[in-house]
Amino acid sequence: MDRKELIRKYKETPRPMGVYQVRNTRNGKALIATSLDLNAALNRHRAQLRMGGHRNRGLQNDWNTMGPEVFEFEILDTVEPSEEPNYDPTDDLKELESMWLDKLARTADLAY
Repeated sequence: MDRKELIRKYKETPRPMGVYQVRNTRNGKALIATSLDLNAALNRHRAQLRMGGHRNRGLQNDWNTMGPEVFEFEILDTVEPSEEPNYDPTDDLKELESMWLDKLARTADLAY
């Protein structure tokens, strides 16, 4: 395969979408969110935290004071894309996020 074919194939490959968390293992706080591209979302959080520019000030402050070693970046659940034309996963992602927020709220109410 040539370079253009590899790029085309990469762009056509569906990305994993679903719910993820950035969790502080020391204090139990977690940021729960959804993304259409889980790997990109987790990489973006890591980069923003490393650069000191994360929009969540509490999360950034904990990163700065406790260090990156106390954080876990985890995919909690994924949504399989539908074969239906014009499928919009927004509602599925919102429902899945709500389920995880409810589930995790029972174990701890420490959220960023």
